[in-house]
Amino acid sequence: MFSALKNEINRVETAVSQDVPSSAAGSWKNAPRSFEFHQPADPIREIPVEKVIENAGDYEISQGPSGVSRLRLIPGFLQQEEADWMFSKLLAELPWSQKTNFRMMGDAYDEPRLTCWYGDLPYTYSRSAMQPNTQWHPVLSTLRLAVEQKSGHKFNSLLCNLYRDGKDSIGWHSDNEPSLGPEPIIASLSLGDTRVFSLRKQPLPEDKGDYTYVERIRIPLTHGTLLLMEGCMQVDWQHQVAKEYHDRGPRINLTFRTIYPEPERPSGRFVR
Repeated sequence: MFSALKNEINRVETAVSQDVPSSAAGSWKNAPRSFEFHQPADPIREIPVEKVIENAGDYEISQGPSGVSRLRLIPGFLQQEEADWMFSKLLAELPWSQKTNFRMMGDAYDEPRLTCWYGDLPYTYSRSAMQPNTQWHPVLSTLRLAVEQKSGHKFNSLLCNLYRDGKDSIGWHSDNEPSLGPEPIIASLSLGDTRVFSLRKQPLPEDKGDYTYVERIRIPLTHGTLLLMEGCMQVDWQHQVAKEYHDRGPRINLTFRTIYPEPERPSGRFVR
């Protein structure tokens, strides 16, 4: 019995040794090794580090087929005492109200902030219009002249935003409504508590709306700071003021802009 088992084991070992190539003889440590690098089908992409802009200056943040996108940051545009007085005056006396907007499917929602509008023409965004208001508050008229002198641009309209606390916000968007014309210039004056103004670049066409790998910038806007967005900012970038989950006092944001008459459809309805 044992003799038969021994013969069978010898037969199997002989068969296995005949199937193993001679190059594989010996220990694994001595076996030849070869590694071949293959380039990944999709290159590895890194998520860009978010940049922070805090110091006064002119910033050319991107340049591409659309043109140049520029920011001008002017902290201390208003002195502390002057800014304090204007903030309390505007907070108490402007006709703040909560605007109702409409989504693509027609669902209505209330903006998570309060607004008011000044200008000879209506302003339509998020599928609802703010009606003309030519009765500028004296403080706003004074500020408009000061902003125009500092920026070198003329403005005929003003959208005022009141962020009552850290829960008030505005989501990602561009100020690219037809009534603003091509390459609009927006002058944004901040009063009150500091809030972070965030920007993100529009993704490349091949990214199909994926914002994972786009450039991002954050700008803490302090009391009395003036920020100008120029060039292709509204074409190549989006901006937002996100909700914050710690205590924030009220902030007023005055966004001076130039509005043009909107083209009308044959039916007389405005192009949205």
